[in-house]
Amino acid sequence: MSAHPLSVVLIMGVTSSGKSTVGEGLAERLGWVFRDADSFHPPENVAKMSSGQPLNDDDRKPWLQAIAHFIDEAGAQNNPAVVTCSALKRAYREVIVGSRQHVALVHLVGDKQLIAARMAARKNHFMPTSLLDSQFATLEAPQDDEKPFRVAIDQQPAVMIQTIVDGLKLAR
Repeated sequence: MSAHPLSVVLIMGVTSSGKSTVGEGLAERLGWVFRDADSFHPPENVAKMSSGQPLNDDDRKPWLQAIAHFIDEAGAQNNPAVVTCSALKRAYREVIVGSRQHVALVHLVGDKQLIAARMAARKNHFMPTSLLDSQFATLEAPQDDEKPFRVAIDQQPAVMIQTIVDGLKLAR
């Protein structure tokens, strides 16, 4: 691990933007722990989304708190990690990133047409394509004061990972 003060990279974006693929690849490249935000959802949330219903802020509260707890533990234990989370609203990012200086926010950016095509190609995922519009409607893109590192998703995952490593000055 490098002496860089970052110990957690949070990869955000709408569903099917490549968060899991890029997050897993980045964690593997760095030798860091990987956690996908889907693993923090309580069963009720998965059931709700599986039935085609978008989550509301009350549904998301325990999920976001669980992610924040994981991020805090990773930082406290000096256990670097890559975490994925849609983090669509600024209020959500305030819970999971807030003023934590050890967390870098990476926003995977792409257009709805490309993401819809990716979504349609996914198999065995609980998020139906019918929820894509709600994802884009909910998205409050990170503003400059949140210090997002933006990565275009219209390139190969390996290129996206290298862009993140270079842009955040991360090293194994």
